[in-house]
Amino acid sequence: MDYETASARANSIRKFYKSIFIFALFAVLIIPDDIFGEEIVHFSLFDRYTILGIWGFIILVKAAKLFLFDSEWEKKMIEKELRKEKKPIDY
Repeated sequence: MDYETASARANSIRKFYKSIFIFALFAVLIIPDDIFGEEIVHFSLFDRYTILGIWGFIILVKAAKLFLFDSEWEKKMIEKELRKEKKPIDY
């Protein structure tokens, strides 16, 4: 892995952890509303849990992209596809 790829990956991981922290902060503010019966945060367009669910799903997609389908995975898939093309075709 070259320096630019490593730097971009480190930056992506930092952004991912930052988004998890912000998600956790909002979840801590939103979830106790039902526990204590007070509405600190009120959304009229969507339910609070719908917003957290969509946001959580987006974070899961980012995690899969970042940790499962990283540059090494992409490199392996490219090599696999190149090996497929090198095989002779038998008719």
